[in-house]
Amino acid sequence: MNATLHPLRRALIGIGIAAVLTAASGPAGATPTLEPTVASMAEYLNAGTVAAADGRTPTAIADTGSASGSSSGSAGSRASDAIGEGPEMSSYLAAFAYGLLHPDAAPPGANRWGCKPSPQHPRPVVLLHGSWLNAYDTFSHLSPRLAEAGHCVFTLNFGKSGLLEAGGLGAVLPGRYGVGPMVESSRQVAAFIERVRAATGADQVDIVGHSQGGTIANHYLKFEGGQGKVGKVVTFGATHHGTSLLGLATLGRMINNAGIDIMGFYRPVIGVANVEQAIGSSFYTTLNAAGDTVPGVDYTVVGSRYDEVMNPLDLGFLKAGPGATVDNVTLQNGCEQDISDHLTMMYSPRATSIALRALDPEGSPALACTFNPWFFGGGGSL
Repeated sequence: MNATLHPLRRALIGIGIAAVLTAASGPAGATPTLEPTVASMAEYLNAGTVAAADGRTPTAIADTGSASGSSSGSAGSRASDAIGEGPEMSSYLAAFAYGLLHPDAAPPGANRWGCKPSPQHPRPVVLLHGSWLNAYDTFSHLSPRLAEAGHCVFTLNFGKSGLLEAGGLGAVLPGRYGVGPMVESSRQVAAFIERVRAATGADQVDIVGHSQGGTIANHYLKFEGGQGKVGKVVTFGATHHGTSLLGLATLGRMINNAGIDIMGFYRPVIGVANVEQAIGSSFYTTLNAAGDTVPGVDYTVVGSRYDEVMNPLDLGFLKAGPGATVDNVTLQNGCEQDISDHLTMMYSPRATSIALRALDPEGSPALACTFNPWFFGGGGSL
């Protein structure tokens, strides 16, 4: 990553506005070869650290998440249905703007509760958004294409917390969800999936998750009764093993280990879910203690070389355990002109085709390859 951009990136994360974060960050540089471990991330951060004015150089700690500390605010969250289908969008920026004015809109094609799965697509598809996002601005491009292909599509807004509930400064903006405690979000998703199963009569669902949504899917499968109720999981830019939050959370955890509750200080700013997604947190120690996967699930894990949040790529990939399959996919393999970043990945024609093929290899075998610009997305179309 470009060292000259780090202070600006950290400041924008403090503001907590996902669209501005993407605009200011710029495409990630060439991805180094790293093992997806806390120690490797610490080495990666140390390699780019410069000395302070007094000559001292700070050093990242390979923390295991065992450090304790209090938190500011009263953490809590709730979920709500996405209702009233909004228009189809080809650009994240346009979808973000619409989502600010219509924070609980459903993406087109979703939450048609009378939909009954067909023999060709027997499992409804549940879409899970990421941090500081909502169902509409994440899936207004993918959802209608899934519906057009014959899938029953459902989604919700989970992890809704206000500023005083430790939801972070980003929660002040309308529609900035996925900020509450991830265990609570997982339970909200579990309850929603039971509603989907009851309405459709389906024994299982498939899940498509973006960013934190992929992690919520993992937690649901492992701890909230999801095993046996999910056939396929498709994730994009998922925080499966945590993220450095572009150095902010790693620095905070380092100071925490020195006895100063800096993570508790930052929690009201970036939100409890983002603190939990810091690499090495106790949340991930618990989540992945028995391995990355659960038996009986087929995983497709997609990452972009230009993702400024989930970088290096290996950090977001999974290792298959017993009874599971994993297909780790780099978005640019075979399509170098797709330079989607963390947010515009969900507006990439190639990413959409990967999701369609993962859910239905026979019905949607072809992969698209078009130029998808960083920041704008949507194949360049607004």
